[in-house]
Amino acid sequence: MYGLVNRALEDLITHKYGEEKWLEVRDKAKVEIDAFISNEPYEDEITYNLIGAAHETLGVCVSDLMLEFGNSWVMKTARDNYGPMLRATGATLKEFLVNLPQLHTRVQLIYPKLRPPEFECTDIEDGSLKLHYRTHREGLTDFVVGLLNGLGQLYETPVTVTVLEQKAKGADHDVFQVRWVPPTARHEHGD
Repeated sequence: MYGLVNRALEDLITHKYGEEKWLEVRDKAKVEIDAFISNEPYEDEITYNLIGAAHETLGVCVSDLMLEFGNSWVMKTARDNYGPMLRATGATLKEFLVNLPQLHTRVQLIYPKLRPPEFECTDIEDGSLKLHYRTHREGLTDFVVGLLNGLGQLYETPVTVTVLEQKAKGADHDVFQVRWVPPTARHEHGD
């Protein structure tokens, strides 16, 4: 994963638990890198080790940590680093989710060695859709749920996310049911 991911995890832990706890997490994970470079690729194992060490050091279950990390990724990292790109992807939550594949195509221009996940939307309605998530990485289901919750916050559109299928439980890929309250007609017409 790119350094930006590890830096985002560092920021989350440092902000919530303090610099000392981050250093404990980094030491427990046996990571000897003092500062991650955002646009440099690092072995996925480093990120997974940091998450495992955070679980052990902070006493937070991995699922909760990944949910919070996903939310934080949207509300801080993505907004701060890709704000214009996020806004260009969609004016509403639904539009953003439908255009998510194009966002990753643009991100690959910035990070050429990136092997991004694949997203596909099906069963699209005014207040819901199914989001299909395919990746070569393991253990990111809760992170994606956190991302979706963060996107709901970003678009001021509260969401309910249900995991319908999981790769970790034998499915071909993860499938999420994403529901939200559609914007009122007044908001749709800009009145």
